[in-house]
Amino acid sequence: MNTWPVGMIGGAPGSFMGDVHRRALALTGRFSLVAGCLSRHAGTAQKAGLALGLDPARTYTDCTQMARAEAARPDGIALAIIVTPNDMHLPVAAAFLEAGIPVLCEKPLALTLDQARHFTERFITKGHDMVVAYTYSGYAMVREARRLVHDGTLGTIRNIQVEYLQDWLGDADSDGGWRLDPRTGGAGGCLGDIGTHAFHLAEFVSGLRCEVLSARVSRLVPRHAVPDDAQIQLRFSDNAVGSLWVSQVATGSGNALRLRLFGEKAGLEWNQEQPDTLIVSTADGRTTHIARGGSAVGTPSLLPRGHPEGYLEAFARLYADTAYLLDGHDAPLLPRLADGVRGQEFIEAALTSGTQYGAWVSVRA
Repeated sequence: MNTWPVGMIGGAPGSFMGDVHRRALALTGRFSLVAGCLSRHAGTAQKAGLALGLDPARTYTDCTQMARAEAARPDGIALAIIVTPNDMHLPVAAAFLEAGIPVLCEKPLALTLDQARHFTERFITKGHDMVVAYTYSGYAMVREARRLVHDGTLGTIRNIQVEYLQDWLGDADSDGGWRLDPRTGGAGGCLGDIGTHAFHLAEFVSGLRCEVLSARVSRLVPRHAVPDDAQIQLRFSDNAVGSLWVSQVATGSGNALRLRLFGEKAGLEWNQEQPDTLIVSTADGRTTHIARGGSAVGTPSLLPRGHPEGYLEAFARLYADTAYLLDGHDAPLLPRLADGVRGQEFIEAALTSGTQYGAWVSVRA
């Protein structure tokens, strides 16, 4: 199998997302980090490049220069990984797509839906070349849940409940950095940072589209300039209903992403903090715990049963799919540009509903 050379934009050593992406790359064995634009400041960029073992000649301070230089090299990068603050996602992606280099970008895709739509119109023929990092679609048991739903184990889906709770911004003195600045993180706050993950998870597993929503969007810590908590009612296609609660001020919560689906035959539950297990329950009182890697599980695992898979392995699965894509094959479960736009549709609908005291707002397709 090919080992693909990649470059990273943003994510200098010590940044959470940069370190996560590099660890996931290493787990696949399919990529080699050879270039980077890790900072706009020359001294910082060179120091970061040296720390990662990059050739100084391939440590850049301008992403457009990097895209052009790497595209011109016979050994240039095959993938650009974008882990910048949100306001730079689309400008950086545009530079590399214009240079003919595929992109894997952190979410949310943009600061606004209009930005995302204009970008999509501009790169309509390159949507296949852009992956959006909806990490949780990479968990083995999330994919197994999707398979069970699609195979009819739950029957017709009636209700979808999803929540994503954190508490790291709950302290009135907490510093959220660029995430709490609408100029760099966007006006969505928690909706963009983690709410898009929950929304994507609900649609990814259920196979249904949310058509309208009604939102209560709040800033529970007064000094926050963007929302830190939202409770949202959802109406899906096929008459299914549901709700989504997202918060970064839910005291005592670490990374509590939880999905529950209720169908006419059975209910299903997945919890990110116990990711190797699905719980399927039926009306006759039976509850089945399905363990990742078991003989009845149709979704392949990276590790044998009993060896826990978690956040890094989920990222690695997305990267393995991306390598498969670069090899010239299809990767149908990999989130693409359209999924990024879908996240922006969710954010805009929720913000609009919130300003209208919970009015029902269409989530534009």
